[in-house]
Amino acid sequence: MIHPLIADIQTQLDDIASRSLTRRHRSADSPCAPRQVVDGRHMLAFCSNDYLGLAAHPRVVEALREGASLYGAGSGAAHLVSGHSRAHAQLEERLAAFEAPHLEAARALYFCTGYMANLAVLTALGGDPDATIFSEALNHASLIDGARLARANVAVYPHGDVAALERLLVESRAKTKIVVTDCVFSMDGIVAPLPQLLALCERHGAWLVVDDAHGFGVLGENGRGSLEHYNLRSPQLVYVGTLGKAAGVGGAFVAAHEAVIELLVQRARPYIYTTAAPPAIAHALLASQDIIEGAEGRGLRARLQARIAQLDRELRLTRWQRPVSRTGIQPIIIGGNDEALAASSTLHEQGLWVPAIRPPTVPPGTARLRVTLSAAHTDEDVAQLTAALNALESTLERNQA
Repeated sequence: MIHPLIADIQTQLDDIASRSLTRRHRSADSPCAPRQVVDGRHMLAFCSNDYLGLAAHPRVVEALREGASLYGAGSGAAHLVSGHSRAHAQLEERLAAFEAPHLEAARALYFCTGYMANLAVLTALGGDPDATIFSEALNHASLIDGARLARANVAVYPHGDVAALERLLVESRAKTKIVVTDCVFSMDGIVAPLPQLLALCERHGAWLVVDDAHGFGVLGENGRGSLEHYNLRSPQLVYVGTLGKAAGVGGAFVAAHEAVIELLVQRARPYIYTTAAPPAIAHALLASQDIIEGAEGRGLRARLQARIAQLDRELRLTRWQRPVSRTGIQPIIIGGNDEALAASSTLHEQGLWVPAIRPPTVPPGTARLRVTLSAAHTDEDVAQLTAALNALESTLERNQA
């Protein structure tokens, strides 16, 4: 007889399955790249966040190998014990200098993951019960969890609604105000209205915490991300950049005024109480940063924009919706969970790896194919995808008629 605790869990799993929300692993047998071997099968992938194609770049791979030979496989301890290597320090100095045009007295701090970085920022800045965090409705789960873990009050403002945020700020009597938003929203590729948000924060004495997971390395002439894209500069900005997407390796960083970073060092539990990432990762990221900052990086960003423009030209959708995005995130909103799963499954049968994204990751009724483009994709790759999508929409529409 099944144990009652296990039976309760099975009931929850059955409910997830009944709503077509079950998630499944696929195991890649080759490096992250447009052409991958997945579960033993050759696939053309449009699902990674490797926007510049650096995850398997020879210079980055060699730097990782070199970093392991210099520093070993692991760090051995938390940063504040003995785990902070010269590679970590060099990476932080490099990233601070890179984002310095947009921040006053810039300093940077490296974290194992973007999730940890967001938890650290919000729990440290929002550690006072007299603080209020004003959170965008479509923020990433890490920002939502960070706000929940902070001692601050939390007010959620509607997606992209600057006027609603202004009303909340006007009414607030909080000692510390923290506005937090994704920069590039990961499920639709839309860029937040940062200039208007920063203007509000400067008017009302609030911090603006921006999570630029999908903008760093991609947006801006030099790849500095959303702050460069909008040409913003303020001491009230706290910038979180992810290094496992366009940078191709792993981890994240927070860049802000040196006082903010020192507060994180002293107060942020996700930084203080965890083992530092392997120094070899930081060493590899220095090579990624060389590419992002240099002529090759500019070429890769231009190549990515060319692939986006090609998708614009070649897609001929009549029923499915595609939000306008100039980022590597190119979603195709289908609506129902079953249809999105069927579309993804049909593409998979054709050797195209395009995941279906369903609630709760996106709002109910907006299940979608999340297409992500990379500078490593070729014209032929994108042409194969667009032809398949155009044919698939027509086929499913006829079947449902």
